[in-house]
Amino acid sequence: MYYMYVLKGHMQRQLYIGSTNDLRRRLDEHAHAKSPYTSKANDWQLVYYEAYKNREDARERERMLKTFGSATATSRNASRVQ
Repeated sequence: MYYMYVLKGHMQRQLYIGSTNDLRRRLDEHAHAKSPYTSKANDWQLVYYEAYKNREDARERERMLKTFGSATATSRNASRVQ
């Protein structure tokens, strides 16, 4: 089984989107600062996940959500400039 997951950092108000074939192991890595991005804080919590039968589907969903998040952030920043 493969997973796409979303973590939320409460102090930074940030989201982390990832994928893995072992969700428990990956969450443990995030909790023990073994991931460069999430090592900056220790308050990450799993807020959502989806299970897939193959790696490609999980990675595609991860990319889709990351692209959507970037587009939303860019849109918000552009509206502030105008």
